[in-house]
Amino acid sequence: MPILKNKIDFAVVIDVKNANPNGDPVGENRPRTDNESYGEISDVCLKWKIRNRLMQEKCQIFVQSEDNRKDEYKSLKERFDAFLGEQKNIKENKDKIAVESCKKWFDVRAFGQVFAFKAVNDKSDNANEETGGKSSKKGVSIGVRGAVSVQPAFSIDPVNVTAVHITKSVNSETTKSGQKGSDTMGMKYRVDYGRYVLYGSINSELSNKNNFSEEDAEALRNALITLFRNDASAARPEGSVEVAKVFWWKHNCSSGQYSSAKVFKTLSFPRRNSDKNPKSADDYAEIVVNSLPGLEPIVYDGE
Repeated sequence: MPILKNKIDFAVVIDVKNANPNGDPVGENRPRTDNESYGEISDVCLKWKIRNRLMQEKCQIFVQSEDNRKDEYKSLKERFDAFLGEQKNIKENKDKIAVESCKKWFDVRAFGQVFAFKAVNDKSDNANEETGGKSSKKGVSIGVRGAVSVQPAFSIDPVNVTAVHITKSVNSETTKSGQKGSDTMGMKYRVDYGRYVLYGSINSELSNKNNFSEEDAEALRNALITLFRNDASAARPEGSVEVAKVFWWKHNCSSGQYSSAKVFKTLSFPRRNSDKNPKSADDYAEIVVNSLPGLEPIVYDGE
């Protein structure tokens, strides 16, 4: 597979309607917002969704969530140890481990990874021979810098967060009197409507180091186009979060014709009525692209 030799920038426009795209665990799972009420989807959340989509497309992924796990390993260490067991003559070569891990796992070569695991007692026969019968302690700490950078997604305009009171009326435990347990009250939060934009880039120099290929770039692009497929939940009902557009800029050189910041500024999102807070995608006009000389984006519609 040919290694990616051109820098790539991309932008993903996401529409959210009556859903919680990314809850804040220290804020009662309210949708994330900044101090000015602009909505936010963290880069960590977005990378999880990208990993999940890639796993659905049969890509090898190192960091797997428990509810989406595709193998028998219950921790990163188990997965990494199994990987080391498959290799020959690389256990003492950190550079070789980094190279082989990039070849195996998409998310390692894309997002990077720190393989940092505690030392353990090595009581094998080989270890006893090498250390004169004493157990050795060998930890591992290897860092891989990823070729793909992903920014948090922020809403174009401030979002309105609605709080809904809910009642849990489930007989989860039998009371001493044999009656149904008492109901409990709770809260559920949603963004009424918000248009978010995610920006990211692929570094071709790190692509060469990590074996990130042209085929990998296509897989990432397709994952972004279909980012919320099979992602429904109680907080995000099917169809409540969707990718509206994906903009894909492929530069003609490894360092890029323009900086990523300059490329991202070519997008603007005019509203049909500037005095009205957007309540749906219809309140936004067509996205404007102020093209840079020699660099035109390829535009994809989301699913």
